[in-house]
Amino acid sequence: MPLLPPPSTATLPHLRLPLPLPLPQSLRLLHRASRHPRLPPAVSAASLPPPPPDALLPNQATGLVAASQANFMRVIVSSTAPGLEQHQGTDLLCVVRALLKKIRRRVLVGDRVLVGAVDWTDRRGMIEDVFERRSEVVDPPVANVDRLVVLFSLDQPQPEPATLTRFLVEAESTGIPFVLAFNKVELVDDQIISYWRDRLKSWGYDPLFLSVDQRSGLSALEEMLEGQTTVVVGPSGVGKSSLINALRCNQNISEEDPIHQLLEQNSKWFGEQRVGTVSKKSGKGKHTTRHVSLLPIVDGGFLADTPGFNQPSLMKVTKRGLAETFPEIRKMLEENESSGCLFNDCVHLGEHGCVVKGDWERYPHYLQLLDEIKIRESFQLRTFGTKREGDVRYKTGTMGVKQAEPRLQLKKHRRVSRKKLNQSILDEMDSDMDDLDDDYQFGVSRRTSKR
Repeated sequence: MPLLPPPSTATLPHLRLPLPLPLPQSLRLLHRASRHPRLPPAVSAASLPPPPPDALLPNQATGLVAASQANFMRVIVSSTAPGLEQHQGTDLLCVVRALLKKIRRRVLVGDRVLVGAVDWTDRRGMIEDVFERRSEVVDPPVANVDRLVVLFSLDQPQPEPATLTRFLVEAESTGIPFVLAFNKVELVDDQIISYWRDRLKSWGYDPLFLSVDQRSGLSALEEMLEGQTTVVVGPSGVGKSSLINALRCNQNISEEDPIHQLLEQNSKWFGEQRVGTVSKKSGKGKHTTRHVSLLPIVDGGFLADTPGFNQPSLMKVTKRGLAETFPEIRKMLEENESSGCLFNDCVHLGEHGCVVKGDWERYPHYLQLLDEIKIRESFQLRTFGTKREGDVRYKTGTMGVKQAEPRLQLKKHRRVSRKKLNQSILDEMDSDMDDLDDDYQFGVSRRTSKR
């Protein structure tokens, strides 16, 4: 006897649902994630340090993820098995192991990883594990960052206080040391430079002013690059790629430097970054950099060129922690440290006993960001709840090494049976008929009473 086909959507009872309200731009990512509740949340990197070279197999290596594009990642080899030291410093084109994708463990640019199945001839491999991270930046996604450079321009495009505040709040929330720099000083006069210096000083910042075209003011940044991983962030068109090219061409690479081998290989990844122009119609920058990449420099440091974006998501900023990202609020709290706010959960909205006043320039921006974060946290609470069992479990493998694997949810992978689906439809139809009967009886009783 042939099976009956599943009922079409036309036979389902019509349900009137309220139209969804438009979500803020920072909540669209959460809205898309809520459509797929079966996907496990992202898992942080493992807490194990890289293994010693003696523990590596001939087809294994450890290295640094230097670039990510599509499904491929560029890894610089840092250690190999004994006898293969000549491959240290080379770059491998790698894919990510499927297990890491299943347990939602993201591999970021800047991660220290274990590469297996290495083909030393074609310089290819597969990323099998991610080691512990010192730090992590969400926008852009980079791991093990030592310093941030928040770069804006004084003209073409002109700085917007709201956008500048979002970038500063994002940088403050990471806990990573950062410096604020303004490019294209050759396009403005000294009066505008003095205006922005005094204005930002009232915000609590001491910015650097430089010109990439005239190669002035770069010495202060060069001192920060030695042996560190520096990420340059900012809107499109402010000159991030131009700044990185200017800082790298100032350096003389000797043959003893470990990155000299990359030059001999004519690696396209090591070349200069492409530079775009500013739109004449909108006055804003055009997206030229498409992906995140770490560019090696002398003395073991790296510069990260990142795609430009005008709206950082602020996904890691909480309602309670937003005030800590504003130097103006921190200064008021320090000046009134003896008394402080009357309540520990004060969000500085003029509550009773609050010592933070609203007579400073960026207070409207603080209120706007606070409302946005409140909406986002409320959306997270409704969508994901407060308690959620982990979708990843760890088992002890060979030699006591813990390995992560996805935790299967009971019966979540099974399709709903047709019998159960048909029964649910019949139940809904019965309830609708009961409602119609009640309405009919109510109408009859009203007409009888009127007579």
